[in-house]
Amino acid sequence: MERPYVICHMLQSIDGKVTGSFLHETSTKSATNAYYELHRSYNADGFACGRVTMNESFTKDFYPDLSKYEETKSTQDYIAGTGYTYFAVAIDRYGRLGWQDSCIHDEDPGYDNAHIIEIVSEHVDKRFLTYLRSIGVSYIIAGDGEHLEIERALEKLKQYFGINKLLLEGGSIVNGWFEREDLVDELSIVIAPTIATKGDYPLFFNGKAMDLTHVETRTFENGVVALRFKR
Repeated sequence: MERPYVICHMLQSIDGKVTGSFLHETSTKSATNAYYELHRSYNADGFACGRVTMNESFTKDFYPDLSKYEETKSTQDYIAGTGYTYFAVAIDRYGRLGWQDSCIHDEDPGYDNAHIIEIVSEHVDKRFLTYLRSIGVSYIIAGDGEHLEIERALEKLKQYFGINKLLLEGGSIVNGWFEREDLVDELSIVIAPTIATKGDYPLFFNGKAMDLTHVETRTFENGVVALRFKR
């Protein structure tokens, strides 16, 4: 079965880190602007992030009171309606993200109005699935808690939602899952002219060797460089 074409699109420091305080510094603003500009230019059908990234960017630590919900009896994937053309894919194994609507609301048109699709494991709290249904969020159940079936989930994204091009936008651990399973087709890196601090995470956590072909180099203001590579 076919899956979407995956572009890992990330902002990083010169020393290859994708987490850390530098991401929020005023000096990194030019790199952040370039990152969002390129995000929009790819004209993807959606973007995918892990739980931590989605929480920091969108859900902001909200979580529903699941005691108000019954466990869903269905063990099937759930497609919440049709007519959506842009998607936000949350890799959320245990169902820890507290969405409050079926779509992202963001001032950046590259993220705004993206219909939310949760990728969860078989061990997710079934009351959480009932909650997602109640607010119109779609979900795909893919594997057990420790080993999500990422490739199968991608195939379902294409099958159910028609997603042909997907931007993978972190974090480091989720990027590593995709890379180790040979699910990264292209790499788009925006490099901020700064060095990260000790303990920050790399582009691919526990990544494996992968050969790439250089496609393009672009420069932006204030020393920002963007690189593109393909498998």
